[in-house]
Amino acid sequence: MQRVFSGIQPSGIPTLGNYLGAIRNWVALQAAHECLYCVVDLHAITTWQDPATLQRQTRELAAAIIACGVDPDRHILFHQSAVPAHVRLAWIFNCVARIGWLNRMTQFKDKAGKDRENASAGLYVYPDLMAADILAYHATRVPVGDDQRQHLELANDIAQKFNHDYESAFFPMIEPLIMPEAARVMSLRDGTKKMSKSDPSDQSRINLSDDTDAIVAKIRKAKTDAEPLPSEPQGLEGRAEARNLVGIYAALAGTTPASVLAEYGGQGFAGFKIALAELTVTKLAPIAAETKRLLAEPGHIDRVLFAGAARAEAIADPIVAEAERLVGFLQRPAK
Repeated sequence: MQRVFSGIQPSGIPTLGNYLGAIRNWVALQAAHECLYCVVDLHAITTWQDPATLQRQTRELAAAIIACGVDPDRHILFHQSAVPAHVRLAWIFNCVARIGWLNRMTQFKDKAGKDRENASAGLYVYPDLMAADILAYHATRVPVGDDQRQHLELANDIAQKFNHDYESAFFPMIEPLIMPEAARVMSLRDGTKKMSKSDPSDQSRINLSDDTDAIVAKIRKAKTDAEPLPSEPQGLEGRAEARNLVGIYAALAGTTPASVLAEYGGQGFAGFKIALAELTVTKLAPIAAETKRLLAEPGHIDRVLFAGAARAEAIADPIVAEAERLVGFLQRPAK
């Protein structure tokens, strides 16, 4: 059975975009893989976080992940900071990775922007920690979107260089799991921008905690154009908002945009938005209710995360200890 690792930053309750683009796929992968799912709070502090907010959002994200269907008993759900093996291996990888490799990482350039000199060193070496997250478990499969492919390629470069430098075949190659059904969900206010929690307008996104009234209102107000829905997907070209709403419907219904347009093509958006709102409420209402129930018991969430961390550490600690031995670090004497 292939071991899968994936992580998500603790920015609170996920959006519909997080669910359709990642978390729903995490749930599906459980059927045929050994899965480790991580709330990456170490990655989160590459930009400053309010401590109380970070704790709250870590619990909120964990609760939502469980509510979506990730089973922390059959698989492993944990928070990154609870497993020291991540930072131990990340430091080794900081020393294996080359400055030139990190300079090519486009995500650092995007996040640092023009104020690069004031970006944290942690943000710069973020990809080395990501490589450690995966390779500390000898995971060989990682579900990724296009924005993370470059980091995964770097992780493989680091693994190969480590193996070469220390004359071993210790770290395996990682293969991306590109999920064909993963939906790229865009803002409800601007179909050219990704749905994001950082958008100042809450009307731009659907949160997994939104109640029925909020979902209906947001979809009713979602930006569209004056033309009716086309009868074929080609007719969505150049119509970003129409394409987004059709894509959301298709993803939630488990069908294709072509099938959606076969049913709704030629109609205006008013009726389609009603159908989309009903479908969205049907799919998300149970998640919102379960998330709310779990968040009423924060102690339970903490126990789940720390229990997962103990299981994760049992896998990672011997792997990282062997990497340290290969590097030349002294080993603890056997008790």
